[in-house]
Parts: sequence; C-alpha cells; structure tokens
Amino acid sequence: MNKKILITGGTGFIGYHLSKKCLNLGWSVTSLSSRKPQINKKIKGVKYLKIDITNINKLSKIKKDFDYIVNLAGYVDHSNKKKTLESHYHGCKNLASIFEKKKIKKFVQIGSSVEYGKLKSPHVENKSCSQSTYSVYGKAKLSSTKFLLDLSKKNNFPSTIIRLYLVYGPKQDINRVIPITIKNALLDKIFDCSEGSQYRDFIFIDDVINAILKILKNNKTNGEIINIGSNKPIKIRDLINKICFIIGCGKPVFGKIKMRKDETMALYPNIDKAKKVLNWRPKISLNAGLKKTIQYYKNEKSISNFKR
Repeated sequence: MNKKILITGGTGFIGYHLSKKCLNLGWSVTSLSSRKPQINKKIKGVKYLKIDITNINKLSKIKKDFDYIVNLAGYVDHSNKKKTLESHYHGCKNLASIFEKKKIKKFVQIGSSVEYGKLKSPHVENKSCSQSTYSVYGKAKLSSTKFLLDLSKKNNFPSTIIRLYLVYGPKQDINRVIPITIKNALLDKIFDCSEGSQYRDFIFIDDVINAILKILKNNKTNGEIINIGSNKPIKIRDLINKICFIIGCGKPVFGKIKMRKDETMALYPNIDKAKKVLNWRPKISLNAGLKKTIQYYKNEKSISNFKR
C-alpha cells in the first residue's frame, strides 16, 4: 500500500523538497499551509490544502488518514512575536491533539538549533528543555519539544524532534546567507557583510530529506531529539569567500555590518546520535552542495530576480 504523508508548511523550501521526494517514492502527498505554493514550488501530484494550523476547528475537518505527519509549519516573520508563538507552539499542539487520536505511525517535529539557546557547541541532545533561549521563536520551538516529549512519554505518541542546523540548497528564498551571497557574487557586486567570525554549520537539503525519511521508518526514534547537521562548522567569512571563489566574482566587504550584541559565535551540533540511531551521516560536502546550489541559480529563471 502507498504511504500517506501530510507535510505542514509544505509550500516552503524544505517542504517542497520533501514533497517531491515522497512523491517520487510513490507516496500520497498532502501539503498543508497557510498560503498557496509559489509557481516554482508547486508540484504536480501533490494535494494542497490552505489551512492555518492555529485554527483547530478547520484542522479537525481534515478527513483523510495519514501514516506520517511532518510539521514544518510556522510563521516566518519572527519579529511578530504573537504570531510566532501561536504558529510554532500552539499550532504544534493543535496538530498533535488531532493526530494523537488517529493512530499515525510517526509525527516528526522540525525543531531548530536555536533551541539550545546559550548552551555551548557542539550541542548534544538533551531532554531537560530547561535552557534559556534568545528569542520568542526559540522559546516556541523549545516549548513544542517539551510538549511532544511529555506526550510521547505519557501516551506513547510516536513523535520525534529533529533539530536542524542551517539548511541550504536549490529553491531557497533569497533571504539567507548562502543565496544572498550567491546573488551578489553572480552580479559581481561589492556587498557589505559582518566581520564573519561566527562559526555556523551548513547542511545540504538532500541530506536533510534523507534523515527525515530514515526517522519516519524508525520506531527507535520515538520520544527522541536528534540533531541534523554537517558536523563541519565554518566561519561565515570563509563561507562567503568560498562562494565568491567558486563563482569567480563578488567583492565582500567585511566588518561593515555590526554584529548583534547577543550574537552566538559558535552554533554547531554533535551528530553522533543520528549516526548511531539512524545509520545516517551527511553525504554531500559543502563544496559539492554549494556548486549544486550555484548552478541552480545560474540556470533557473529565478536569476531574473538578480537584476542590477
């Protein structure tokens, strides 16, 4: 029988790639989001539902049964603190309360590295959820983790939380460091940057999708938190220089943008648990992933967005 998956937030960057992969596997794919998919992210064969996950009454009317739920939903403008908390925390609770009654095989909550707050890198998974976070977004994600862990422990709800580090790849919106740098380099622009001394962990989208699929089929991950990253942190300055070197253009000016006072200088994971429990490890190097991503922006019509 074909597997049936519901991907909330399915119109986004990760949701697009997960939907496409599951469809290629012959699964029945339903995407649920508060907005319609962009033209370049709409996939033939995916059923799209336009529902806000904070509206439990509308969520309750979903009739189809699913084997798997992957929750990628949440308000992307984190400056709106109320909507951020409602979508990322209350939305998660709404989904869990509905699908707890439907005997699903797995509920995957897409968490975030920011849940570790002020804890030092490399981050190791822990279930205390007692650490402080820097933002409402971090608090909402951490509260969702705690809620799902409690639900799993008390009611055997088959949930797994994966804490993602910085995911990148084709079709990512131009509002993250890698696509922004690619844009400026392709246009051979002079562009301002911070001093770039922060260490960050970047993971290619295909490796993330493979990790999610492994989690869906692994009962040993129920009630667990799992870090997903490359385990190879890089300075932002070095990353930007690497992109410009691959493209052969671009003139970054470091130190022009001030660092935030609360800037986390090192953000990267320990991924031993993913290796052991999932038999997963990243396969795509940063160089290979960047080249694939750069080629996408060179080839696609999205390059028209890079007008001088």
